[in-house]
This record gives sequence, C-alpha cells and structure tokens, in this order.
Amino acid sequence: MDKKVGLKVGLEIHQQLNTHKLFCNCPSELRDDSPDIRVERYLHAVAGETGKVDVAADYEQARKRKFIYEAYSDSTCLVELDESPPIELNKDALFTALQISLLLNAKPLPAIQIMRKTVINGSNTSGFQRTVLIATDGHVKTRHGKVGIATIVLEEDAARIIKKEKDQVTYRLDRLGIPLIEIATDPDIKSAEQAREVAAKLGEILRATNVKRGIGTIRQDVNLSIRKGVRVEVKGVQDLRLISKIIEKEVERQLGLLKKKRKVKEEVRKALPDGRTEFLRPLPGGARMYPETDLPIIHITSEMLEHVKDKLPRLREEEQADLEKLGIHTEIASQIVRENLLQLFNQLLKTKVNPNLIAKTLTVITKNIAAHHKVSTSRLTRNSYEAVLEAFYKDMITKDAIEEVLTEIVKGQEAKKAISKFKALSKSEVGKIIKTILKKQPKLKENQKALMGVAMKQLRGKADGKLIAEVVGKAVK
Repeated sequence: MDKKVGLKVGLEIHQQLNTHKLFCNCPSELRDDSPDIRVERYLHAVAGETGKVDVAADYEQARKRKFIYEAYSDSTCLVELDESPPIELNKDALFTALQISLLLNAKPLPAIQIMRKTVINGSNTSGFQRTVLIATDGHVKTRHGKVGIATIVLEEDAARIIKKEKDQVTYRLDRLGIPLIEIATDPDIKSAEQAREVAAKLGEILRATNVKRGIGTIRQDVNLSIRKGVRVEVKGVQDLRLISKIIEKEVERQLGLLKKKRKVKEEVRKALPDGRTEFLRPLPGGARMYPETDLPIIHITSEMLEHVKDKLPRLREEEQADLEKLGIHTEIASQIVRENLLQLFNQLLKTKVNPNLIAKTLTVITKNIAAHHKVSTSRLTRNSYEAVLEAFYKDMITKDAIEEVLTEIVKGQEAKKAISKFKALSKSEVGKIIKTILKKQPKLKENQKALMGVAMKQLRGKADGKLIAEVVGKAVK
C-alpha cells in the first residue's frame, strides 16, 4: 500500500534531558504537592523575523483564552514566570545535545544562535519557546535504507496542563524549561514498519546519553504526506507501538478525503489511543521564529567537540557485536545488553570461566530458576555468581550443578553451603554409587539406557554427564 500511495514519513522525537533547566538553575522535577504561586495571564501573538504573524499563533490568539500558571516558591524562579531574563544556556544540556548529534552522524554548527519561537497556546509564560539549532545533516541506517536526520535542536519543554476549561487553561510551571532535545528526520521513511525501526534506533541512541526515563519524558510526532496530498503533523505519539497504526489510519483518512474529491489540509492533528487522529491547530510555518536578544551567540569550538568525542557512550549494537565476537549467541548477547547485564558479565570474566557459560548463567539459567521455582532471583548478586562460577572452574562442582547451587542460594542458602551440598564426586565415588544401584536393581545391567537414567537422576548436579556415561558403560560390559 505504501508504494502505491506515495507515502513519505518524517519523525520528530522530543526527549527530556536529565539536567537542571535550560535557562535557569531550577530543578527539572515534576511535583504533585499543592503549588503556592498562582498567576493569571493573557498572551498575544507577535510578528516573527519575517515581519508576519504565524498562522498557528494567530489561530491561538483568536481563541481569547485566559491562562493560569501554578508554581512553587522553592523550585520556580522569575525566569519561568517571565519576570527575569534567562541565564546562560545549560552547559550540561549542550554537552548531551552535542553527544547525540555525533552519535547521529550529524554536523554541529560552528556557532549557534538561540531563537524565540512564538507559541501562544499558553504552554509558555512568555508567549515564545527558546530553541537553538545544534546540528544538521545526520543519518541512521535501517534495514530498508538510510534515513537522513535533518536537524537536532535543543529547546525548552513546555508547561504541563493541569486543567482545561472552555475559556481558560491551567498550567504548572514545574515542566517549563526542562531541556528537551528534538530530533527531526528527513521524509525518507517509506513505510510504517521503517518508521517504527527508526524510532527504536533513535530511542536507543538517546538512552545511551544523559536523558530522563519514564512516562512523559519522551514524545514522538509523525509528519506524513501521500501522493496528491500535503504534509500533516500528528503530535503526541507516546507509545512506540502506536506509530505503525497511526500512519496506517492517517493514510486511510487522507485517501478517504481524496476519494471524495475533498482537500487534505496542512494541519497539526492529535494522536488518539486507538491510532486515529483529530484536528488540533493549523500547521505552523517559519514566521514564528526570531532571535533571542537576551543571550549571545555560542561558538562550538574544535576543542569542545574533541572533548565530546572522548566522552561518547557506546551503543547497544556495538556492545552486542563485541559479545558475539566472544562466541556468544546473538539472542543471549542481545539479552545481556538489553537487560543491563553487561557490567556484571565483564566483572565475571575474571573467574576465567568460558564467556559462553557466564552469559548462559546470567540469562538462561537464571530465568529457568525464576520460572521453575516461581521465585525472585534478586538474591543472586555479583558475589553469588562469582563464588559459583569459581567453584566450577576449580572442579568443585559440575556444570550441571550450577543451576542447582544458584537455586539453593535463591532459596536462602549461603553460597559456601550450597556449593558443598553439590560437591563434585570423583570417578571412584561415582563407580561406588553405580554398583549400589546395580545391587538393588540387577536387571539394569542389561539395559544401559535405563541404568544411565537412574544414575543421572541420583547423581544430578554431583557428577559430570560424560563421567557418569563412562562409568555406566564399563559397568554393563
């Protein structure tokens, strides 16, 4: 369907950074207690750098709504209330923005100009959002081809809506000014599946840096158009799994309009939980931007970029590739990285146990214990794993005993006692046990397979399977 309709998709990812606010030193924390400051305000649209009032700003102004702002005297300052000029751009936020730019193969600008973007829907007390273009011309690779990264922008997050009424909206200023990185792709995405892959890759890169985690800290917008149509922006896609459905539903909506000979309008639409969309406001243009006069241009020096390069985090796909080079299966390597077990894995390498067995112990064996015994494996610490793996390396326990010993530890047993309980038997000790089995069940001497089964059950975790097979083979001759 996508090729036939001429689908073009671009994504915008907005991610909060884990620092103090962008233009003041207030904390970037949301609060649930009652605010002690209340301000009422009306906002008016102003002309941008082009001398024109933006269509989206004009639309909001025509609604004539009153805005109520709630704040806290101990965590909100005059910058957020628009009663004081901003302080210099948050250096930690800039550092993270440059990291993300380099991880996206983008080119940072040599000088960055802080701009004001007219926004009078009440989400900013000033009537504008401060925003700064950091880098351009990046890309990510997907299974369906390269997707360009048009821009990487650092900007203030908006105030959050507490209550919406017919003629007034109540906002809280705890979110206003939290540093927000905005990544906009080129319209290179040609299918819903590719859009989801790009969003996942961008999310992985963001999580490798100093960003906030949790619901509401990342928002995704989808820009799309089809043949004979125009660009429509769908805002507020919270769930990555919804991207495909939203694209499919929006294509259906636009095709339906074109089939009825109706015009597809350039507009911003709101994402609904079922994948449909609804009108939000006209699509804004470039008329809403003008320079910030209270802050200077910032120069991005080569020394600054070298420092950022030295501190670049490693991505999950790189870490997984390193594990696979050690001979670890792709799925297990992916699980180690995905579940943040890499540091523990690297620490356990000092036991000199085969990396494959370490990886299997942390993933497959640990999950088996949780599933089979319906217990939490939180008791398994680095020291627990280390003690058990070292015991195996020193031939104190067998490979089969690793799961048994860890199970005992999970149930509350100390590591030393658990290890001694499953101490590996010598060849002569195994021979004595086989003789005892045959004494009680002499007919087993005629059935090697049956004898092996009985022996394995009795010696489980106490002797290596190869050793048991060797002794059983000699016993039935």
